Amino acid sequence: MLIGELARRSSVSTRLLRYYEAQGLLTSVRLANGYRDYADDAPMIVAQIRGLLAAGLSTEVIRELLPCAAGKQPRLTSCPDLVGILRETLRDIDERMEVLDRNRQALIRYLDAAEAGQVQPPAATSRRGSRRRTVPVRWKRGRKPSGV
Repeated sequence: MLIGELARRSSVSTRLLRYYEAQGLLTSVRLANGYRDYADDAPMIVAQIRGLLAAGLSTEVIRELLPCAAGKQPRLTSCPDLVGILRETLRDIDERMEVLDRNRQALIRYLDAAEAGQVQPPAATSRRGSRRRTVPVRWKRGRKPSGV
């Protein structure tokens, strides 16, 4: 099937399909006219890629896990190093979450200092993970939402 048909059947843009191919996640054969020709199971492979991306996996990790995928969900079958790869990816996500939490706490300190009219925020406290306030993500430039 040609790339346009695959895009329609998988609800993914042709640009994204070319990206998946460049990342080694999807393969095609070039026809004499230069068009890409994808196998009949390509829509299922695209669905697997989308599912694994939604789980937070990088395309590099997906390239390693894709041979272990079965079905559209996908269900991962036993492959060498599967558990190790998933555990390493989970550790990476946990580390990123810790960094984001530290960033969030620093922003809260800056916001508290700004609201109190201070030039700089107080030093970081050891109360990691405290939830003193929830800061809205989207503010119009230069204006605080009401109630904050």
